[in-house]
Amino acid sequence: MALMDTIRLKAKMQKKRILLPEGSEERTVQAVALIQAQGIAEVTLLGNTDEILATAQKFNVSLDGVSLVDPEKDADYAAYVDAYYEMRKAKGVTPEIAAKTMKDTKFFAAMMILNGRGDGMVAGAISTTGDTLRPGLQIIKMAKGISVVSSCFIMELPNKAYGDDGMMVFGDCAVNPNPTAEQLAAIAVSSAQTAKCLCGMEPRVAMLSFSTKGSAKHELVDKVVEATRVLHEIAPELIADGELQADAALVSKVGQLKCPGSPVAGKANVLIFPDLQAGNIGYKLVQRLAGAEAIGPICQGFRYPINDLSRGCSVEDIVSVVAITAVQAQNL
Repeated sequence: MALMDTIRLKAKMQKKRILLPEGSEERTVQAVALIQAQGIAEVTLLGNTDEILATAQKFNVSLDGVSLVDPEKDADYAAYVDAYYEMRKAKGVTPEIAAKTMKDTKFFAAMMILNGRGDGMVAGAISTTGDTLRPGLQIIKMAKGISVVSSCFIMELPNKAYGDDGMMVFGDCAVNPNPTAEQLAAIAVSSAQTAKCLCGMEPRVAMLSFSTKGSAKHELVDKVVEATRVLHEIAPELIADGELQADAALVSKVGQLKCPGSPVAGKANVLIFPDLQAGNIGYKLVQRLAGAEAIGPICQGFRYPINDLSRGCSVEDIVSVVAITAVQAQNL
């Protein structure tokens, strides 16, 4: 069974309330029909109710069982304005700015989640990544022990010799351009959690570099060495090693030669790239040259799950990301 089929089955087992703040967007409304039909999640659409209903009518989508929330007409609007003002007044937010901000459906959705009215949020079909993640950064905040929001891709490779029967997790490939050593360690923890949550894997984390255990000297290598040290300190239970070159991380013979005795070398299933250039290039090379299925980017690190869609996403993409978000919420 393909991974997304497994994730959808998991989502159905314990339905979560997923908020869609781009409520009148056409692909989003069409996706709701599939989400409802497949029983993947309980859905709330946010936006102007008349516009949402008009879009649903246009595509002959039934909204029976779907909650509709118009922030300005919601009973909690004033309370959320006050709460956001208190939360952000030290950053220069005035009551007027708070009132305007809470009219933004993404910020309102984040407040709903914070107040127990939702379990996760999916947006980005008509919003930038920054606009989608900012409410999470300001309102939802980070998960315990995590210092940075990051992303990963789940890679399903035709060659089953690598990872767990061809399944691997690559991070961070979409969010952090040049993470510090401490941020790299946090990315590793989040990526390992994603591997467990969505893939059912026991993570074996490789902190990648162009050096294996001191074979090269450079400040870029030093960052990965320090990140590995921090990782062992903050997550001692995690099976992780570094710094490792990609071949030492993936190929058993090379791993045994370059890093004998390593619990990860030659059998890594979670790869942590030293920066965004390496991560983005790496996943796209594997996707295109090895014919891998790349699922993501999946956001990770928030206290409650928020995921960002591509603005070129399909209806099916939205359904898949809602299912992923629901399973992340199950595993909090």
